[in-house]
Amino acid sequence: MQAAVIAIHGGAGTITRAAMDAVREREYIEALQHVLQAGQRILADGGSALDAVTEAVRLLEECPLFNAGKGAVLTHAGTYELDAAVMDGTTLDAGAVACVTRLRNPVLAARAVLEHSEHVLFAGAGAEAFAQAQGLELVAPDYYFTQARHEQWQRARGNAGMALLDHDAAALAAQAKAEPIDPDNKFGTVGAVACDGSGNLAAATSTGGVTNKQVGRVGDTPVIGAGCYADDVAAVSATGTGEMFIRTVAAYDVSAQMRYAGLSLEESARRVVMEKLQAIQGRGGLIAVDRAGNVTLPFNTEGMYRGFARVGEAVNVSIYG
Repeated sequence: MQAAVIAIHGGAGTITRAAMDAVREREYIEALQHVLQAGQRILADGGSALDAVTEAVRLLEECPLFNAGKGAVLTHAGTYELDAAVMDGTTLDAGAVACVTRLRNPVLAARAVLEHSEHVLFAGAGAEAFAQAQGLELVAPDYYFTQARHEQWQRARGNAGMALLDHDAAALAAQAKAEPIDPDNKFGTVGAVACDGSGNLAAATSTGGVTNKQVGRVGDTPVIGAGCYADDVAAVSATGTGEMFIRTVAAYDVSAQMRYAGLSLEESARRVVMEKLQAIQGRGGLIAVDRAGNVTLPFNTEGMYRGFARVGEAVNVSIYG
C-alpha cells in the first residue's frame, strides 16, 4: 500500500487581489479544504480513486463559489448548460455528459454513464433521460442561480457581448467589486484527480462553461483526453480556454509524453501548460497525479484555486501563483 493522494481545482484565471478581501479568500480556502478532506477520508478508508474524485467533484458542484452545478454561469440566452466527465485509469472506462440543463450533479450522471452504459458521452435531453433512469436528481433551472453569476452575465452582455472565461475578468470584477477571479477571463471548471492506495488512478471534471457562451457550445470538460483523462500512467483534470485544450488534446498529452518520451509528470504537465497551450494562446491550468503519487498543479494564469491532500498529512491549499 502506498500513500494515497487527491488533488482538486476550482478554476484558473486572473485572480484579482483587489476583489479578494480576507473574508472572501477564507471562504474559498475553507471550501477547498472541506472538499479535499472528504476525498482524503475516502482514500484513508481504502476507497477507490474513482470514488474519491467523484465525491470531490460532487461537493464542488454543490458549492456556489465555483462554476459547476450550483453557481454555474449563464449562456448568451440566460440559460444553463453543464458538462462533466469521469474516467477510471485502471480500466479506461469513461463517462461524460454535455449540455445538460436539469441535473443537480452532472458528475454523478457521468459516473452513471461510465458504470451503466456501453456509450461514453451523452448530450442534452438524452443525457438527462439516461440520468433520470438511473435515479439521479433533476432540478429546475433556477437551482443553479446565484446573484453573482447573474451580475457577471449582465456585465458580459454589456461588454460587446463577448464570452468571458469564468475566472478572469480583472477589469470588470475590480470595477464592480464582484468576484476575485475576473469574469472576463475566468475559467471556472472544477476537477479532481487521485491515486489510491493500490496505485489506481482516476479523474473527474465538471463545468458550467464560459459566461455568455453560445447555446450548444461544448468545451473540453466532457471531451475525454482534452479536459479529463486517466490511464495507468497519469490522471489529469484541466481548466481554461476549452477550445485550446481540445485542439491540443491537453489532458491525454500529459500521459502520452510520460509514456512515450519518458518525461516526469511535472515536466510533461509543464510542457503542455507552458509551451503547447501558450503557443496557441491557450490559458488555464491542470492538476495531475501519477501512479507513484506524485502531484503537479501548473497554470499559466495569475492564479488557480487548487490543493492536494495525502493520506495522513495536512491539506495543502493555494489560490495565487
